[in-house]
Amino acid sequence: MKSAVEKLDPTRVKLTVEVSSEELKPSIDEAYTTISGQIQVPGFRKGKVPNRLIDQRVGRGYVIETAINDGLNGWYQQAIQEAELRPLSRPEVEITEVPDPSATAGDLKFQVEVDVMPEIELPDYAGIEVTVDATEIADDDVSTALDELRGRFGTLVTADRPAADGDFVTIDLTATIGDDQVDAAQGLSYQIGAGTMLDGMDEALAGLSAGEETVFATKLAGGDHAGEDAQVRVVLTAVKDRELPEADDEFAQLASEFDTIDELKEDLKGKAGESKIAEQGVQARDKVLEKLLELVEVPVPASLVSEQVEQHFSQNADADHDTEEHRAEVAKNTEEAFRNEVVLDAIAEKEEVGVEQAELIEYIVTTASQYGMDPNQFAQMLDQGGQVPMMIGEVRRRKALAVVLEKAKVTDSNGATVDLSSFVRPAGAGETIDAGDVADAATDPAEGETVDADAVDTSAASSTTETTVGEDQAADEAPATKPATRARKSAAAKAEDAGDETAEKKPARKPAARKTAAAKADDAAADESGADESAKKPAAKKTTRKPAAKKPAAEADADS
Repeated sequence: MKSAVEKLDPTRVKLTVEVSSEELKPSIDEAYTTISGQIQVPGFRKGKVPNRLIDQRVGRGYVIETAINDGLNGWYQQAIQEAELRPLSRPEVEITEVPDPSATAGDLKFQVEVDVMPEIELPDYAGIEVTVDATEIADDDVSTALDELRGRFGTLVTADRPAADGDFVTIDLTATIGDDQVDAAQGLSYQIGAGTMLDGMDEALAGLSAGEETVFATKLAGGDHAGEDAQVRVVLTAVKDRELPEADDEFAQLASEFDTIDELKEDLKGKAGESKIAEQGVQARDKVLEKLLELVEVPVPASLVSEQVEQHFSQNADADHDTEEHRAEVAKNTEEAFRNEVVLDAIAEKEEVGVEQAELIEYIVTTASQYGMDPNQFAQMLDQGGQVPMMIGEVRRRKALAVVLEKAKVTDSNGATVDLSSFVRPAGAGETIDAGDVADAATDPAEGETVDADAVDTSAASSTTETTVGEDQAADEAPATKPATRARKSAAAKAEDAGDETAEKKPARKPAARKTAAAKADDAAADESGADESAKKPAAKKTTRKPAAKKPAAEADADS
């Protein structure tokens, strides 16, 4: 098979492919076999009809068309591989020459136009200079952390006074639309000001005493009537103060693995320092990425941007949502996401960055936490949807950015050099973990085995067009061993924060029984505070795309 590549622009090529009659013959023979099993000819069993009778019944032209339809994708994929191209869009195929049905031989020629991953020239990214805000650990940081810990072990005591902001209350709710009651709940615990229930709830409760009630208008947040306007009657049945335990040695033993309050405070001070370093690390990482993108030009396929914009607004059909300003925002986010991925993929390839299974499992577990899902179920969903390679690509890009950050020169606003080694390489990085059922559901390689980099590259290229854009981009505080490109922050940033913070805790110096007691106290305090987990919203799902061709007889599947 002969093929030639013509570059139409930095992100689009035209492939001219010629399939000789010898290469076409196996597909024609297969087409005869397929058609022989589909037609009925007196005197012949299905599958045993001679080729000459098939030509008489359906025509040799139909046989050739069937052979082309069945074989076109394979020839297209072969041409793509030979040219070492990484497709980004659906191919547009045009058949320019087919064998003459009246002849016994003939060549097939077709052309394909497709968007491809652009080639870029990486700049020298060693020693990129960035400045971050200077930080210092104040006594207030330790006091705030200690008060938060005491609050987890606080006790709720009934108070005989009107409710105020920050109070814990017990309430009954009844929601009506028109004359119909659509929902009701009794004995709910809620902290005024938390904002985890209905809009207008905090304002309605402020100033009420036990036994008093009021009615307010709001939009329902869940159930069959979610989003509808309703009247909600709220009855306040109790107001409660939270009494905090004394910050003494007894509390330190209850709430931590330490014997004295001084040891606990010292530990909180250390964690405050780690938090400050993490803040500087996140700031440095974002600035390094911004400077990196200024040093390299990455062309973006226009079709990719327009397709992402249309996909975004087709999933959000609200007329108020579809505005020119919002479309421009989504287009900008798409372009930024694409540039991030292209540059970080190139760095990952240059630095030979691999992804260990433990790293993939950790990322899947923390992402599952972000979506409020069980890690095993989330991993199975990824596996069934073919999304594991996309996750591998994301982890690989995060590690690539960590490499750049490690080589950067970071100073604070006071001119002092900032040591981010603990942020770039947190304790425990590179160790093998027990992946359990999550590993089995998520990926095939053995634990600790490095995932093939070529497979990551290909999947990353195809998954680029599936990047979710236009969502709120949360502040990302995860260590730089897994830095998020800005395009992906909305998917996993907050989960990374929680997971990495937990991983960096010091080993316990006391028996595990004390931790168990603390955990139980946490559970009791959480129950009394009435945190309403049901208010969480589900995450949006993504859709996949199918390839299309200009002619019915010539379709190629770029996604395969």
